[in-house]
Amino acid sequence: MLYLGSDHRGFNLKNQIKIYLTKLDYTFKDLGATTQNEKDDYTDFAQAVAIAVAKNPNRHRGIVICGSGAGVCITANKIKKIKAALATNIVMAKAGKADDNTNVLCIAANNTTTSLAKRIIKAWLETKYISNERHERRIKKIEKIEELAS
Repeated sequence: MLYLGSDHRGFNLKNQIKIYLTKLDYTFKDLGATTQNEKDDYTDFAQAVAIAVAKNPNRHRGIVICGSGAGVCITANKIKKIKAALATNIVMAKAGKADDNTNVLCIAANNTTTSLAKRIIKAWLETKYISNERHERRIKKIEKIEELAS
């Protein structure tokens, strides 16, 4: 399952992404915003997506969008079992998945065209995690840090 979330800054981009994901035959659920409200907060939607993904972090994925991408990324990473990364290009999207097994993709609506967002998302969804000693060691260290912070 793929979960989507955005604030008012990412609302229009998210709607274009939903059309794109439908064409690619992906199953997804939009966790908001459902209307473009300038008073909404990215934290609410990033949290909702991260919590949904955290219920099954090895099978569920999320895409969150705000103006800079930073706010949704910070918020999503506060939820245990979430590995969220901001990708502003295809190389970052692929590296985040291949090396770090990210389960939430963060996109900056202010700096990302619809065309680029589609390419970033496609690359991220199609890239497989490369399980090797180095990547596993680093992910285990991240999990230990997460436990310390609990």
